[in-house]
Amino acid sequence: MMRFLIKYETNSSDYRNATLNSLSNVTHNGSVCGNDTQAALLAVQFGEGHSWSINFTKTNETYQGDFITFTYNTNDTVVFPDAKRKGPITVVVKDTMGPVELNNIFVCHNTDFFEAENVTQIFWNVTVQAFVQNGTISKKESRCRADTPTSAPTVPPTSANITTASTTTLSPAPTTAPKPVENPVTGNYSLKIGNRTCLLANVGLQLNVSQEKPLLINLNPKTTSADGACGNTTATLKLNDGNSTFISFTFVVKNVSASMQKFYLKEVNVTLLNRLNGSVISNADNNNFSKWDTFLGSSYLCRKEQTLEVNEDLQIRTFNLWIQPFLVKANKFSTAQECSLDDDGILVPIVVGAALAALIAIIVIAYIIGRRKSYAGYQTL
Repeated sequence: MMRFLIKYETNSSDYRNATLNSLSNVTHNGSVCGNDTQAALLAVQFGEGHSWSINFTKTNETYQGDFITFTYNTNDTVVFPDAKRKGPITVVVKDTMGPVELNNIFVCHNTDFFEAENVTQIFWNVTVQAFVQNGTISKKESRCRADTPTSAPTVPPTSANITTASTTTLSPAPTTAPKPVENPVTGNYSLKIGNRTCLLANVGLQLNVSQEKPLLINLNPKTTSADGACGNTTATLKLNDGNSTFISFTFVVKNVSASMQKFYLKEVNVTLLNRLNGSVISNADNNNFSKWDTFLGSSYLCRKEQTLEVNEDLQIRTFNLWIQPFLVKANKFSTAQECSLDDDGILVPIVVGAALAALIAIIVIAYIIGRRKSYAGYQTL
């Protein structure tokens, strides 16, 4: 099973997210079994001009996937309405599948992902055997890492995968309040250009998804990998928990004056998947943020909880945020600009000012009442 999440530009120069499923009009023209001197090729065509292929190479004892080539056709107006660029667009990515012993089937029931050039490719329920020996499908299996977790998988609860155990107890079961979700663990993420660190981020992330049964999901730093790109005026941090969550943060630089620049968070994209079947639980993006604003060459720090409204159905809560997407020196954060939420000292003048304002208002009101009484007494005389 395959699904593709594609970000594309429209004629109005904004960006939209499209979802492409390989379910209609599927053919496999051009596929090749391969041999000792020729690579095997699995080629699939589907929908309105879309295609996907993978080639396999082998040694004397193993075979493995080499490159995955995916072509999507933006002339398909149902999937890509108002697309600015028309025609086929091809993305090539190196397959991360490890070597599999010859005469073994490669099996991966859980989801696996590839990200490249605004495309996320999602696979699940994969069963494949290249270079079949003697025309007989093997009964031996080689499992992917996603099928052999070192700990219990964390599957976001949905109505499709929640079950209730039956019981023979006659008395009603005691009701207990649901255990509150704890604050997320702070993760340390970084990007490099060669040996030089170009982006630093420390943050705890929690997703709040509104649906029939609301979800609160903490991103686990131990299973989350960081990727992205650094530039002079744009930087993107992409986080993939290797399970079901993709989050990307895009930062840009703006000119405050002829000699002064700032950076800020401009765009956030979130894709949340059902780990078992690859279905999209939530796909949200917002490119109109103006958050985490500070001077270029500094870092932005906010220890208190903040909320990013990606859309009406999804929020991101950040904890212990410390971010620097530009001009990182010596692999360390530069001097931090703290957010107003962290500045407890500002509360003192606010409280004092409010008290003084209230006192002045009381004095003015008392003065007006006193004047009225005096005037009324004068009229009586």
